[in-house]
Amino acid sequence: MKNLYILLILGGSIFFSQTISAQSRVDRILINEATRITNDSFPVFTATPKGARIYAVKQPNSAMLDAIDKGLDELFTVAKKNNYKKRLNYADYTIFIAKADRTQDRDRNYSPDIAVPAGQYAGSVYDQGGFIYAAGMVLAYNPCAFVFAEHTKDYTRVSNVVRYEGEHLVLYHNDRKRYNETADHSQGGGHPILN
Repeated sequence: MKNLYILLILGGSIFFSQTISAQSRVDRILINEATRITNDSFPVFTATPKGARIYAVKQPNSAMLDAIDKGLDELFTVAKKNNYKKRLNYADYTIFIAKADRTQDRDRNYSPDIAVPAGQYAGSVYDQGGFIYAAGMVLAYNPCAFVFAEHTKDYTRVSNVVRYEGEHLVLYHNDRKRYNETADHSQGGGHPILN
């Protein structure tokens, strides 16, 4: 009986160690992708009060963390209304908060955005010379991860960006046809996708 107990403890610690190792490997991949896209480093790791994982260029304040949870609240509510069930937990999401590459749009409205490669938007009105300004961008679908720019005010905008980037992820996991129809905004269409 004592040997069985020792084996159970040893097996549990090996499983726990492998889980931590796998988690670290996934996190490193996500961090590398966020760094590649934004040219930022993300030394801060924290979580929202409801459990979404956050990597940031600097410590987000409580208003930012609450706004992220509010955006996810809205996302999950509208997803359930559409009978979607997958990826509706706060812990399913890893969110990166990058430095803003601009804080005002063309009309001088407060608009912290990140510069991302133009990709399919090349040559469009959004093309700023090989890049576009985006409110947010999906980094990975499994695990669910996206990036947006840090804000110092207008946290309602943060909630909207979180909900809107989350729409792509929820659709990817619940309704691939609708995801494929709405994933690329270069052909028109925008947010909210889910009503």
